[in-house]
Amino acid sequence: MAAPTDERSLSGLTSTEAARLREEHGPNELTLRRPVSLLTRVGTQLRDPLIVVLLAAVVLTLVTGDYPDAIIIGLVVVANSTVGVAQELRAESAVAALAALAAPTARVHRDGQVRTVPAVALVPGDVVDLTQGDIVPADAVLVESAALLVDEAALTGESVPVEKLAAGPEASQASAAQARVSAGTVVVRGRAVARVTATGAASATGRIASMLDTGPGRTPLQRRLAGLGRVLAGVAGGLCVVVAALGLWRGQPLELMVVTAISLVVAAVPESLPAVVTLSLALGARRMAARGAIVRRLAAVETLGSVTVVATDKTGTLTEGQMVVERLWTPSGEARVTGLGYGPDGEVVRESGTGPFVDLLAAAALCNDAAVEPPTDGAPHWTAVGDPTEAALLTAASKTGPDDVPALDGRGADRVAEAPFDSLRRRMSTLHRLPDGRYLLTCKGAPEVLLAGDRLDDPAGVTPSAVARAAAFADAGYRVLAVARKVLAAAPPDLAAQENGLELLGLVAISDPPRPAAADAIAACRTAGISTVLITGDHAATASALAGRLGLLAPGEAVVTGDRLLPGPDGPGASPVGVHVFARTTPEQKLDIIQALRDDGQVVAMIGDGVNDAPALRRADIGVAMGGRGTEVARQAADLVLADDDLATVASAVEEGRRVYANVRRFLLYGLAGGTAEIVVMLVGPLLGMALPLLPAQILWVNLVTHGLPGVALGAEPVAEGTMTRAPRPPDQSVLGAGLWHRILQLAAVVAATSLAVGWWAHAHDLPWQSMLFVALGATQLGSALGVRARPRTWQNPALLWATAVAFGLQVVAVYLPVLQTLLGTTALTGGQLAAVSATAGIGYVAARVQTSLATRSPRVTAGTARPGR
Repeated sequence: MAAPTDERSLSGLTSTEAARLREEHGPNELTLRRPVSLLTRVGTQLRDPLIVVLLAAVVLTLVTGDYPDAIIIGLVVVANSTVGVAQELRAESAVAALAALAAPTARVHRDGQVRTVPAVALVPGDVVDLTQGDIVPADAVLVESAALLVDEAALTGESVPVEKLAAGPEASQASAAQARVSAGTVVVRGRAVARVTATGAASATGRIASMLDTGPGRTPLQRRLAGLGRVLAGVAGGLCVVVAALGLWRGQPLELMVVTAISLVVAAVPESLPAVVTLSLALGARRMAARGAIVRRLAAVETLGSVTVVATDKTGTLTEGQMVVERLWTPSGEARVTGLGYGPDGEVVRESGTGPFVDLLAAAALCNDAAVEPPTDGAPHWTAVGDPTEAALLTAASKTGPDDVPALDGRGADRVAEAPFDSLRRRMSTLHRLPDGRYLLTCKGAPEVLLAGDRLDDPAGVTPSAVARAAAFADAGYRVLAVARKVLAAAPPDLAAQENGLELLGLVAISDPPRPAAADAIAACRTAGISTVLITGDHAATASALAGRLGLLAPGEAVVTGDRLLPGPDGPGASPVGVHVFARTTPEQKLDIIQALRDDGQVVAMIGDGVNDAPALRRADIGVAMGGRGTEVARQAADLVLADDDLATVASAVEEGRRVYANVRRFLLYGLAGGTAEIVVMLVGPLLGMALPLLPAQILWVNLVTHGLPGVALGAEPVAEGTMTRAPRPPDQSVLGAGLWHRILQLAAVVAATSLAVGWWAHAHDLPWQSMLFVALGATQLGSALGVRARPRTWQNPALLWATAVAFGLQVVAVYLPVLQTLLGTTALTGGQLAAVSATAGIGYVAARVQTSLATRSPRVTAGTARPGR
């Protein structure tokens, strides 16, 4: 224990001083930003360019009397805006969850007395008591400490609790850091007296809350569709003005050409696009929910399909978040220990020699202050009580078989004395009274301490072998403990003085092992051309060892620590771009790394589970939180929550995102090709002798029939073969990029040429050419809808087959039903005429099928594709 500076240093503040400081610094709580009004939120949503285009389409459809279309488009606008407004509330929820981590009360020294007060009443300068199980109520510096161990995993990502020690007046920077405790962390062991240094917004949790106040902005798809909306509005408007001008030039009535131009605008704008996007996202969210992933923001489904870099935390994300004994070494052999978690499932498997491993584990279990608790209704897994490292030793001891009878394990012995662990001794000893009256001293600690000097009384060669094996375990990323014992005839007055002449039982190698699915998930991302980056607050050696086990580090590649990212005398600091493993990072540095990757043009997914990950989860293009073992703060900040903590779900989610984006492009190919074809027909038809190829009502009917049910059904297309072996699309690529513009124009040319050929031939033979052109235009488009399918010649997505059949039926009914003949100006066709124009569907199918087959022959991911940065 560090000695207090003086008696007054523990007396704390007076009530008057505390009141004055509370006025100056405010209450010890997180300040929530003033909520934005609902009207402002709705207005922000309605300013989206695509929504503006849709609102214009509502007006135009109302002008033309197309009330069903107007209602449908209006409902889509309302639905999209509602979802957008709801998702804006996530940041506030995350901050509220962060506030819930605060300690409810604190034991504070006031007016010379120790009293319990609400933690919100603490102020800088207050002196507080901390004991095992307490949540640290504010940032503070230790004045006194005794065997204090603090779990900082939620804030730093370290899987092992950190020893804290009060620093003296001449403290170095390292010891001063060891004397600081942060708000929201948990005391695992020991006790302390601490002086509060920061409260509320100035504390560690307050700084994290301020970083949660900003989000990632619009998703890649939203940005792409916004640009598309602006382009469509300009192009469609310009072309329709041309059509109207040509009609007037040929002597057509002004009113007729104005209505025709408006109808073409409606036809050119794919008003079903938001419905297609929403349906695709909803289906993707439902599929992901079935796989254990809960989508908190619908647009996140597609965003995962755009991801080029997956950044992930270590503890509890790539690893189990629980300490486990994995390897044992004794002077006469080695063994591995199987099983995960703190439950007794698993066994000690000898790999060489004879042990005795049970003696090693029995002594480690005796020299131990932790406990493990079995599952309960509220906690379905075995849990550690106390130091997780000691709990791992207890768990390993429970895995020894019934035939492994120890020579001397201290069964039935009572602990009578102990010399606790601290950072100076770096070892712990316990004394136990044996049934025969003798005493057993057990000792565990750092190998460099127990294996040094005269602490051991072992045969020649044992200590050098132990030193070499301990170094090998450490290089492999393990936390290594040496365990020894000694039998005494009587209880010594000073237990620490007896920590020599010990018998070395062996070494225990402990780690936070990687999740079983972690390596496969990283491999799946690599196959899909996605780079994985590890960002952790843990030690560089631990991060390097884990990255090596998971294949994240290339030969010779170094781990970059957080201090190298900071500006220094030699320059602005290392660039995060191109690095695969970051260690010893703060929440602020995690945020900077994510932003640097995004500034480099990457689409970044961040996976995490702790409070320290929450700002990065919010800043990334998509945040993915662990649902089972993750903190509520991380879950509230994330877009996607893995309910079962299974990393394999991330790869499945990427596949779903790519499917969604592919279906959006599939609809755009189909819908824009059809709308363009209708405009081309209206432009070229008069040159072929057809003064007004289609009436305004006929244009709207074809648009409603073809873009309605079939267009929306395209959003449910299954994932195409080979989707997860292709590289991610470039982040700056337009939604119509990668040749889609060319495909739209090519398919539009085929649809328009086929329809015009039918109309021209019928006009030349004095047949009901307008009605035949009308049916042919719809049939050719519907044929192309079947041609752009992801998996043709299958019964997957039967909704598209039914929707196409129904749409074709409506197109045919339009030329036979009297009421529709009057409304649309159509004429009944003979059986032969109907058969001839219906056959044009085959032309549309073949053209779309050929295009799709050629387009899917994109290059697969090759070695070296999945690398962060450009």
